[in-house]
Amino acid sequence: MPKSTNSVAAKARRKKVIKQAKGYYGRRKNVHTVAKNAVEKGLQYAYEGRKQKKRNFRSLWVQRINAAAREHGMSYSVFMGKVAEKGIKLNRKVLADLALNNPEAFKAIVDAVK
Repeated sequence: MPKSTNSVAAKARRKKVIKQAKGYYGRRKNVHTVAKNAVEKGLQYAYEGRKQKKRNFRSLWVQRINAAAREHGMSYSVFMGKVAEKGIKLNRKVLADLALNNPEAFKAIVDAVK
């Protein structure tokens, strides 16, 4: 009896990898073994990037709040300490947005915590 292989599934699997490698340079885009490694590494970078994005945005919000708080004569750490002390339930994302797009509202918050 001849050896049976599921060549349809094997070809589909290889085709999927090559499709994911679209846009890559050189052999990475059309040689399965090279493309497979490149795609796997790309997926690793994407996974780590999703984690880094959260850190980067929080860091950006802190920088924006710090800059806006210093305009009103207060450091970031002092400002956030007083915000927590007064029981103001605004997170860093909202405070950074207020500091950037609505400075008068941010000033009102600074005045409230002083």
